[in-house]
Amino acid sequence: QVQLVESGGGLVQPGGSLRLSCVVSGRPSTTYTLAWFRQAPGKDREFVAGRSWSGHNIYYGESVKGRFYGSGDIAKNTLVLQMDALKAMDSAVYYCAAARSAVVDTTISYWDYWGQGTQVTVSS
Repeated sequence: QVQLVESGGGLVQPGGSLRLSCVVSGRPSTTYTLAWFRQAPGKDREFVAGRSWSGHNIYYGESVKGRFYGSGDIAKNTLVLQMDALKAMDSAVYYCAAARSAVVDTTISYWDYWGQGTQVTVSS
């Protein structure tokens, strides 16, 4: 019974910050990795950030580098995304995902499990 639940979304003004969290229940496997994706209306689902099982590799999407910071503890089945300097373009539903793998891949089909998403709206 693998379940991913996101929280922390909301409405924020441009330049503001939000902190998202993802909690995974029913550990997918002994070795797995976690990532954040987002999807805006009419757009493809986009890779935001991900962490390999080893913790040595953390990846960020080009559009969020320098503004978003991913952290958390896979062993505790948690993933956190600190989002700073938010822009209107960051408005989207944010999803966490899990894969039965030790590495991160940015392609949608790679991921085995998905949360239901949390809405982030950046607007004045």
